[in-house]
Amino acid sequence: MPTDTTPAAPGAPALSLRGVHKRYGDTTALHDVDLRIAEGEVVGLLGHNGAGKTTLMSLTAGLLRPDAGDIEICGHSLRAEPHRARRHLGLAPQELGVYPPLTVRQNLRFFAELSGLRGREVRRRTEELAEPLGLGDLLDRGVGRLSGGERRRVHTAVALLHRPRLLMLDEPTAGVDVETRTRLIDFVRELAADGTAVCYSTHYLAEVEALAADVAVLDQGRVIARGTLDDLVRRHGVGYVELTFTGPPPAPRLPWPVTTEARTLRVRVDQPHLAVPEILAALGDAAPQLLNLDVVRPSLESVFLRLTGRRYVADAPPGGAGGHPPEPGRPGGQPAEVSGHG
Repeated sequence: MPTDTTPAAPGAPALSLRGVHKRYGDTTALHDVDLRIAEGEVVGLLGHNGAGKTTLMSLTAGLLRPDAGDIEICGHSLRAEPHRARRHLGLAPQELGVYPPLTVRQNLRFFAELSGLRGREVRRRTEELAEPLGLGDLLDRGVGRLSGGERRRVHTAVALLHRPRLLMLDEPTAGVDVETRTRLIDFVRELAADGTAVCYSTHYLAEVEALAADVAVLDQGRVIARGTLDDLVRRHGVGYVELTFTGPPPAPRLPWPVTTEARTLRVRVDQPHLAVPEILAALGDAAPQLLNLDVVRPSLESVFLRLTGRRYVADAPPGGAGGHPPEPGRPGGQPAEVSGHG
């Protein structure tokens, strides 16, 4: 794909979704979604498997078409000006899109040339990306010989070769080592400081907190919350004591709101660490059936729990761990050049 020098529309956000709706048969994946991401802003896109995160990214990349609504990238409508819009976008989908038989350098050159880069510019961009992503010593090594974390770094570098104004990262640290996670988070901060807008979908709430990212929470295809971390914790963050039992939970008499789910009893309280002794004392004969006790202080985790009614799954692997099915129609197994790397 050739590069495009068409500038972004003055004052336009890097990404704007307005009234976006997407269905798969009888299943609504996204319902009337509005979302804006400004230049230099990092937005953590959060939601359980099946909430619509990957569908949103696939629509933004032009891999799927919305049933209603409009998507603009840097002021260019994806419906009316698809080529101009997509040339401002870099996408690193969850499924790795690199070629194991080729070296790292060959992979980067191949995708750079697909983006219209040639000769000296390819070499320059390769060197610029190699250092912050820790690829310098790996450039002439076959991708098939790399670790999972190293492949993930190559995958991310491919999405950045053409200097996109908007970067979409779908589970960028899934299954990677600590070093890769740290490098990617540091690099995302640098990109945002240079003006790149980043949409960062993740199952790891600690990464969103480390990035000091704004947050958009998707639940059943709807954006149910959008704001800064501090604002969301102030408006929605509450404390909990969560107790898990070997069987149905008891019904203790407590001065705080109590909810039950399967074998779990959840007590909502402003200072949960101080409430633990009274809660344990109220269990009475049910105390021997207690398996686990968690104290959840006001945080992004507690915000998500209050908004959706479920705790966030911190280590859900691709394909729908924890009983949540993968999103309908999500792209998978596609050739790398179709997966949306710019």
